[in-house]
Amino acid sequence: MPPTDAGHGASPLRAVLEVVVRALVDRPESVRITETERRGMSVLELKTAPGDMGKIIGRQGRTVTALRTLLAVTAEKHGKRAQLDIKD
Repeated sequence: MPPTDAGHGASPLRAVLEVVVRALVDRPESVRITETERRGMSVLELKTAPGDMGKIIGRQGRTVTALRTLLAVTAEKHGKRAQLDIKD
């Protein structure tokens, strides 16, 4: 599936995360989200352009904390557990 295909065939967790992250960064085409299963939990790995990493993390980590909360709530709604990993 092409990375630009947000929401079409992607898991609901990945789709929600992708839409929000692409809205936050300066280079949305560089956003890459991979989803794997680890010990019964969905693990989403987020990669973006190096210059956009600060926008994802935010001041004192507030933005990434909000993203993790959003992901946890979305996962719970779908009866899953999820974790967000930021890769540089």
